Amino acid sequence: MSEAAAPRQALKPEATIGILGGGQLGRMLALAAARLGFKCHIFAPSPDSPAFDVVHRVTTADYNDTEALDRFANDVDVVTYEFENVPAETATFLAARVPVLPDPQILATTQDRLVEKNFIARLGIGAAAYAEVDAPAALASALERVGRPAILKTRRFGYDGKGHVAIKNGTDPAAAWREVGGQPCILEAYVPFEREISVVAARAHDGAVECFDVAENEHRDHILKISRVPAAIAETTAAEARRIAETVAAKFNYVGVLAVEMFVLREGALLVNEIAPRVHNSGHWTLDGASVSQFEQHIRAVTGWPLARPIRRGRRVEMTNLIGNEVDDYRRFLAMPGTAVHLYGKTAVRPGRKMGHVTQVFAD
Repeated sequence: MSEAAAPRQALKPEATIGILGGGQLGRMLALAAARLGFKCHIFAPSPDSPAFDVVHRVTTADYNDTEALDRFANDVDVVTYEFENVPAETATFLAARVPVLPDPQILATTQDRLVEKNFIARLGIGAAAYAEVDAPAALASALERVGRPAILKTRRFGYDGKGHVAIKNGTDPAAAWREVGGQPCILEAYVPFEREISVVAARAHDGAVECFDVAENEHRDHILKISRVPAAIAETTAAEARRIAETVAAKFNYVGVLAVEMFVLREGALLVNEIAPRVHNSGHWTLDGASVSQFEQHIRAVTGWPLARPIRRGRRVEMTNLIGNEVDDYRRFLAMPGTAVHLYGKTAVRPGRKMGHVTQVFAD
């Protein structure tokens, strides 16, 4: 991994932060930046990007439009990104013109599940058994090594259950290969986990790291539905989860916020599932449930400001995603004590689309 941008003078509040991607994460990053006095310029291909509503300037262009990227680079003081499917080539192109954080090589690593798993393995951190699959014949041999049940995942561009297919006893491997589009994949052993957790951590230019409380995550139809803080795990397990996240961040020489998703096994052992080089859905509780949000921490990190020490508000916090038509029910949450409603301003409601979230802080 290459060296991250060297520590430099912190940006002043009037500086402009460039954000690649215009979804809800970009929207919440921009709102956090505005609170600290920064301006934001969003670069995204879609003209109806929800982040466009809350920022200083926008550029609507494809990520491979080098002329638009040049103009964008000239207008900003630092660039970050809101999701990992921004082309790494785009981030690399910009990094030759303006600081880009996190480092584009980190983006490239986490965009490819096989490369990411190899990175985790080299750190000596536990993960599910896995094998590379680049052809139907390779899938057959991978199943012999990994066993069944297993999950076949596309190496790139899969999220919220997209690009995944389970291979159980009786599943036709050829049919599974066709279902994921016959593209380069990774086969991962099924993990009989007790619960899923994540650690959202922020790392500054000087190597300082601040971790938020470990979140316990509940998925429905492969989409995160509820995050609960603190996770119902032993403190020794929570400490190990934080250590793993800090190890990943340090090895990457990371600057910004990242999330490490993990499985907790019955005996308390941890296996890393995925690394997200960005602010994360399971960290949304921090907007209302912590003294500093994950979004503000990310802005602090990429602008060279010191990180804050996050303190949880309340005994426990729960974040619930409003998915698809569930957003129509937002009114019932408005009168609930200790509850905050966040709507993302998306114009089209679709099944499986995250339209907003609700945070509940429980004092006792």
